[in-house]
Amino acid sequence: MAISADTPEESQENLIQKAGLNFPVLSDGKAEAIRSYDLLLPGAGENGRDIGGTAAFLVDPSGTVRWRTLNEEGPQKFLEAAKSLQ
Repeated sequence: MAISADTPEESQENLIQKAGLNFPVLSDGKAEAIRSYDLLLPGAGENGRDIGGTAAFLVDPSGTVRWRTLNEEGPQKFLEAAKSLQ
């Protein structure tokens, strides 16, 4: 699953449809989960909006993060990579 600072409607339009994702994208409009993983990029989105950085986590059933990777290249690179999975 993915977590986005976008509204559910924006996630559907911007992430799921544009990138052709076939997994859930959860909306984190208040950026609570994004902040808890220290991924907030204040003012880095369109019109100075806060967005979440691109990262991947492997979380075990107990909630422990077992692996993570952070991507410094931003959301556009994520969309390009997601499109290549089709």
